[in-house]
Amino acid sequence: MPEQDVTVGQLLLAEYETVKSEQRARIGFRDNLLYVTLAVVAAVIAATAQAERPSMLLALPPVCLVLGWTYLVNDEKISAIGLYVRDDLGPKLAELAPQGSRFATFGWEAYHRSDTRRRSRKTIQTVIDLTAFCAVPLAALIVFWTNGDAARLLVVLSVLEALAVAGLASQVVWYAKAG
Repeated sequence: MPEQDVTVGQLLLAEYETVKSEQRARIGFRDNLLYVTLAVVAAVIAATAQAERPSMLLALPPVCLVLGWTYLVNDEKISAIGLYVRDDLGPKLAELAPQGSRFATFGWEAYHRSDTRRRSRKTIQTVIDLTAFCAVPLAALIVFWTNGDAARLLVVLSVLEALAVAGLASQVVWYAKAG
């Protein structure tokens, strides 16, 4: 087999395609987690209403915690890929451009972040994330607590679930501020 020389630029572009492919996959997966959460919430509420057993609402916090944490981790990786492309991969490719060409690599990665409405969109998204993954399970816990006929063990479990949901809420806010 004849040897083929691979340039640094080709390697960097191949890496770019690989990380962007991962980013696209993570975006699709992350976005679908909101729909899955809505479907699970609807199913649990419907089953609870049909069975007339408020204790079934205790299934919502762990499900929302798992889905919310998975959403948050994927969102962080999506942002990390963008940062890597902007701050590491792009400058390496720009160094390979001819001197004086003022070649800007992957301009979209920085350009879309300069939108004047970006901050308001991030705030709205944070509210949506908090509602889907934290407020809904907390509302389920409140309904459970106001029912009043729960076994002591279930009440202890519900308090632990509330603490875990509060922890997730703090992480959602922290990651939103970090981005």
